[in-house]
Formats: sequence, C-alpha cells, structure tokens
Amino acid sequence: MIIKCWGARGSIPVSGKEYIKYGGSTTCMEVRSKNDEIIIIDAGSGIRKLGIKLLKEKKYNYSMIFTHAHWDHLLGFPFFQPIYSKETHMKIYGSPFAQKSVEDLLQISMTPPYFPVNYKDIKAKISYHKANNKSFKIGSVKVISIPLSHPNGGMGYKFIEDDKVFVFLTDNELTLKHTGGLDYKDYMEFSSGADLLIHDSEYTEKDYKTKKDWGHSIYKDALKLAMASKVKKFGLFHHNQDRTDKDLDKIVRNCENIIKKTKSTLKCFAVYEGMQTKL
Repeated sequence: MIIKCWGARGSIPVSGKEYIKYGGSTTCMEVRSKNDEIIIIDAGSGIRKLGIKLLKEKKYNYSMIFTHAHWDHLLGFPFFQPIYSKETHMKIYGSPFAQKSVEDLLQISMTPPYFPVNYKDIKAKISYHKANNKSFKIGSVKVISIPLSHPNGGMGYKFIEDDKVFVFLTDNELTLKHTGGLDYKDYMEFSSGADLLIHDSEYTEKDYKTKKDWGHSIYKDALKLAMASKVKKFGLFHHNQDRTDKDLDKIVRNCENIIKKTKSTLKCFAVYEGMQTKL
C-alpha cells in the first residue's frame, strides 16, 4: 500500500514563499493497493494535480471516498480532469452529510452561478455507494469507517491491506464531542497499532482559546493520541492557512521533544504536499 499526499492544508488553499515546504493545496490523499487499485480520499484543491498525473499514466479507474462535505474537501472536484473523459470510471463512497448525499453536493458545486460547467456535462461514468456501513472492501483493501467529531458530521477511515494499517482522521476535535462524534478512547482504539496515523493537528493552544468547537484538534492532543495508540508513524495534518513552513517546523520540533521525554519510539512529521509513504 502506497499513500501519497496531494494536499495537506485546511480551510482554504494558500500560496506564497512561506508555504513552499508543506504546500498550500487542501485535502486530497491517494492510496494505491498492491494491485495498483487507486483510492482517492477527498477532493480538495490538491486533486487537480492528481488528475493530471492519472491521465498521463493512462489510469481511468478509481474509487473516491469523502470524509465530509465542507468546501475545502470538495472544491477541487470540478477541476479533476478525468471526470471530463468518457474513459473514466469512478466509484464514489460517502455517507450523507448535512442532510445531503455526496452526489447532491457535487451537483450543487457545479451548478450556475457557482461554476461554468454543469454537472450533467461530466463524461465519466460515476456510480455512488453509501459507506456508512462499518466496513467495506475496495479490491484488496479493507476500509473501516468511524464517525468524526466535527460540525455537520464526517467520517474517518482505516485502510488495511495484508498486515499494514493506515488510519486517516482529518477534521476531528479530540477534546470536544460534536453531534455524532465519539469519545477520545474510541479514536484511540480505532488507531491502535497502526503503521501510519494521519490526524487533524490544526491548532496550537493559543488558537484553541478562540476556536474551540470549530472541529479541529490542538497538535499536542493529536500527538498524545498517537502515542497512546502506539502507532508507528504519526503525521500532523490539516495545517492552518496561516501556518508557515517555519511555524510547522517549530511544531514538529516540539513534538519530537515531547516524544524524546516520554522515551517513545514514535516517528512524527508534518504531512507535506507530495509526501509518499509505502507500507
């Protein structure tokens, strides 16, 4: 299983010399199975570059999973070039969020006056599947879902292939239980022993004083979860739009100091655009 990040930023895409190292595109992750099956997680602005790469590779069959319906996780979909090709076949998975199906939400995003190309003009063959059962299979990969603690709801996912485990929990507030969300211990159990955990780490303690209940976690709380879950690797994710490369480097150093003091063997890093991990 190969995991690649095409966007790690939260809320809104950013650009500038202060965002070069970690990138400015919003959430999009790619998972490739041992059989080269392609799973795309979320359609933030990072999906644009992924689409270009897939067409160059002449890959036209994908599965797409959505975590939730907030705009930064959807806004790249109309710019995903493969949807305008008749050769493309996509299976899209996602539970209903905010009383709307994923298909309804994507249609709205491509309805005038929001976008010049109408959803009905898409040429790809797209089928929609509910992912609100606890587990389902995509080829050789078993996918297990868990409700996120986030305004309007959302789903986190665990990807299992052979004996390797990748857990992806973006937009998850660990210290506040939103409607539909679970307790801290549930996320700890869900992540237990994972080879790679990527978790929302948007806020510092200072940020959180004015943004409690916005649906995101303090990075130290996410680190605490990773250590308690005894995962092997932990990736800080959903970087705040104002968090510069230097700021993120400082956060990573702080995490490494905490890990060292606790004598943990955890490997910690901030996820960056273009990062690739093989499990």
